[in-house]
Amino acid sequence: MKPVRSALAFGLAACLGLAGSGLLAQPAPVALPKTGSCPSGYSTSGNYCAPGSGARFAVPKVGSCPSGYSTSGDYCLASPGARHAMPKTGSCPSGYSTSGDYCLSSR
Repeated sequence: MKPVRSALAFGLAACLGLAGSGLLAQPAPVALPKTGSCPSGYSTSGNYCAPGSGARFAVPKVGSCPSGYSTSGDYCLASPGARHAMPKTGSCPSGYSTSGDYCLSSR
């Protein structure tokens, strides 16, 4: 599995676990495979962008950022209150809807 897909699978599993428990909240920032410049609040750590203490959730940028996200470096950075997003590959999973090239949680 490629590093980006591994990170996406981890993010999906974490979000689905929260959704199943009824505790879906603001997505937590996670380390991202580094592609270009890291988003605001993240720093380079090896081949990754590591979140700092004030970092917000980010996803790799694919086309335009989804609703509730803004461009930061080569990533889309969640605004406060944004829903969980992940790049779309095929159809979105249950509990998610399409937003451009992304799947957004229905929350």
